[in-house]
Amino acid sequence: MSDKEVLLTQDGLKRLEDELENLKSVKRREVAERIKVAIGYGDISENSEYEDAKNEQAFIEGKIITLEKMLRNARIINSDEIDLETVSIGSTVVVEDLEFGDTMEYTIVGTAESDPLNNKISNESPVGKAIIGKKKGTTVEVSVPAGIIQYKIVDIKM
Repeated sequence: MSDKEVLLTQDGLKRLEDELENLKSVKRREVAERIKVAIGYGDISENSEYEDAKNEQAFIEGKIITLEKMLRNARIINSDEIDLETVSIGSTVVVEDLEFGDTMEYTIVGTAESDPLNNKISNESPVGKAIIGKKKGTTVEVSVPAGIIQYKIVDIKM
């Protein structure tokens, strides 16, 4: 079975590469130093500092493996692939909530880059699924736990 393709924008690729580099060059060294110091305290069988450092080391190594796998399976969405007529990954979309009249601006990204607090929503999220492939002026319905929300796609940009 092949690994799932990871869709990334150029910014997302850079962010993942930077995070991986930081884990490999900085965090690994910091944890190794913590382990060394904890071993210096003596008996490691009852040494909480040693246990904490070893657990952090395992977490960091797991994160490194995950990031390397994501980067191996990455497909970069270039700006020339973004169609300003249709919502796609990499598009910035302005939508209007038809019930309340609020407008929101979202950038559609792959799941690896999703950051709802910064208005970067995944193409696999409920809103992302509803608007991907749609054109400006289209009204879509999004099923959310509170019910159905209707959004009108007001604008599509890069």
